[in-house]
Parts: sequence; structure tokens; C-alpha cells
Amino acid sequence: KDFFFSLFAGMVQKLDQKLPVANEYLLLSGGVREGVVDIDLDELNVYARGTDYDMDFTLLVPALKLHDRNQPVTLDMRHSALCHSWLSLRLFDEGTISKWKDCCTIVDHINGATNYFFSPTKVADWFYDSISIVLSEIQKKPQRGMPKVEKVEKNGTIISIILGVGSSRMLYDIVPVVSFKGWPAVAQSWLMENHFWDGKITEEEVISGFYLVPACSYKGKKDNEWRLSFARSEVQLKKCISSSLMQAYQACKAIIIKLLSRPKAISPYHLRSMMLWACDRLPASYLAQEDYAAHFLLGLIDDLQHCLVNKMCPNYFIPQCNMLEHLSEETVMLHARKLSSVRSDPAEHLRTAIEHVKAANRLTLELQRRGSTTSIPSPQSDGGDTNQPDDRLAKKLQQLVTENPGKSISVFINPDDVTRPHFRIDDKFF
Repeated sequence: KDFFFSLFAGMVQKLDQKLPVANEYLLLSGGVREGVVDIDLDELNVYARGTDYDMDFTLLVPALKLHDRNQPVTLDMRHSALCHSWLSLRLFDEGTISKWKDCCTIVDHINGATNYFFSPTKVADWFYDSISIVLSEIQKKPQRGMPKVEKVEKNGTIISIILGVGSSRMLYDIVPVVSFKGWPAVAQSWLMENHFWDGKITEEEVISGFYLVPACSYKGKKDNEWRLSFARSEVQLKKCISSSLMQAYQACKAIIIKLLSRPKAISPYHLRSMMLWACDRLPASYLAQEDYAAHFLLGLIDDLQHCLVNKMCPNYFIPQCNMLEHLSEETVMLHARKLSSVRSDPAEHLRTAIEHVKAANRLTLELQRRGSTTSIPSPQSDGGDTNQPDDRLAKKLQQLVTENPGKSISVFINPDDVTRPHFRIDDKFF
């Protein structure tokens, strides 16, 4: 927490005062590669748990906020595919336009007016350059107890940072986003339908906000097109999903990440969308059965098979958007055949997935054991004995993640009031 507080709210903000001073970041358990958010980038480098990192997270960092509207947010979708939008800075004040116009594409109209469209690629370039400058300064003046920066890489519009904390390595995928309070007009009709979460959480909790993330459609213009993300709402909806169904989801995710990774077509985000649809479709009494995890696993495999054969997987919040529409017939049938092999013997495929996890854990423990025997001090420490408290912090964070599967951590950064709790897992503060 302290590291990213100083990185974004402090040093990056001081470079050119572009970021909002009081900002709220969303920290999700799991990296972009695991489909935590709806971003499918070809440029993502391959990192392996155990070899490259021990824990992974996704951090959504708002570059812009639009939080002063009490009506549905209307976005400029004239040039975009469904679930995508361009963002004109006309929605913001002149000060914001002046700060960010170097990260925009410019469109001149016939009437002489100039429109600045916030560019996801240029914003990502600015994020990477700014973070690189700040991390270089941190490395010049190391402070006791600060994590060791082991790797910083730009993966398309995502910045991946691997931090060494004691003997643990944490991968953070930093995603620059635009944050909105309220709800997009394009998803307004979804609110009119009946849903499994009705009566369990309030509508205000579900529609408290949404994001634009830097990812374009398969035929879109990368420099201009953003994708709508409902990550904040998904955090709330997870509260209403039974533990046995979440277990089945985690098991199915572990299987498909390995089996369906080539060619890249299906991500855990598709699987999560199917799970939410299943929650709307099936009786609550059935989904609440504590000993039905195996039934739910088979059901998720069948639902995914059905989506592939029909090349149809509607976005949960914008159902008219088919997330598999761009795939070729050859690709969907290849994955459908692979999934048939899983359905014929799911236990064997699950055992294989578990063995992969065990192997990664063994590799992590071996690397930690080697590190403890060599006792090489972190170049970002002063040589003092900082490993022990760092280890406790890393183990505590790992325990929180393990005890709260499928849940997300929200982080509130406010430099004017550092007395408030910063980490929140759902409704609990830590």
C-alpha cells in the first residue's frame, strides 16, 4: 500500500499534476493474464507463477474521473463496436483538456472546432514513462523496507511491475482507466431485468460506477477506442454467489487457462460472464446447495461448450454484445473438441491443473529457500534486517487472498487524510 501510495499519489502526481489528487484505485486479486478484467491484448508477455512471481494482482488507476453527474452517462459510441467507446475531453473542464491534450488524438471539424479524444495508447505511454522515471529515482535513493523492483515492462497498454517483498514476488498489472460514477446509458436496459442479486444487495451498490479500460475491439482504432469495464459492479455481485459455485468456477478456470490458451480465444472473463448468466437462469435454492460444487463444475463446462458451438457469449451487462463474434469457425470448433475431452474425464484434467499449481508452489519455496541461504540484501534496502517484517507482510497478504477467493480489494488513496483505512476486502477493512 505505502509503495503505490508514494508512487502514484506522490511522485507520479508531482511530475506534471495530471492524476487526480484524491483518487480511488481498485485492486483485484489475479493478473490481467488470468482474465480478471475484460482486456485481451496480444502484446502481453508470458509470465509464469513460480518462475516469475508468487502472487498476482491487477490495479486500476484512474487517470481521469467524472464523478459529478446524477444521470446516465452518455458516451460517444458512433465510431465503435458494442461495449467500446471513444472519449471526448469536451466532457471535462478546460484545465483537464490543457493537462491531457498531449495524450489525445485531434479531430478538426468542418465548423472549425477542435475535438480532443483521449487516447488509450498515448495515456499508456505516459503512464509507463512516468512510472519509469519515478522508479529510477526510487532506485537512486533506496529507503529501508521498500520493496525491490525486479521488473517493469510495458505490455501493450498495461504496465507490469514485479516487486520483491522479502522472499515473495508480487506481479502488479497497472491499468490506466477512466473512472465514472453512475451507469452508462448503453447498459440502462439491463437494470430493468430481474437478476439473482435482487434483494441481496442494493441497486446503488451494483451501479456505483464503471470504467473505460485501454482495450479496443478487434476491428477498432487502437489509438481512440476504450472498452467499458464493470469491474466495480462485479466485485459487488460476487458477494451473492455461493461458495460452492465459486469453487466450481475456480476449478473450471484452472482447467481452461492451460487447455484453451492456444490459440487465444477463451478467457476466464468469458467463464465469469457465463457464471453470472447461470445465476440469473437457475433457481437460487439449487445454486445454494453446499455440496454441489461437482455439479456446478460440469454445468460450467457444458455452458462453455454451448457458447463455443453456437459462437455466442453475451456480455452480462450489455447482452447485445457477443464476445465470441470475432472468432473463426475453426477456432471455436478446436476449443469445443478440447472441451469435450475435459467433459469426458473432468477429474483427470482437474488433477493435472492441481499438479501445475503444486509444481509452481514447490518452485517458489525452492527459490525462497535459496534466497534465505544466500542472504543477499535487497539493493533497495540499507542492508538492515528488513526481510523478516517484509515476509510477514507478504504472508499476511497471501493469507487474505487465500481466505477470500474470488473477492477483490479496494484501495482508497487520499493524501489529505492518511488516518483512514486504505485496504478493503468487500466490506471489511484491513
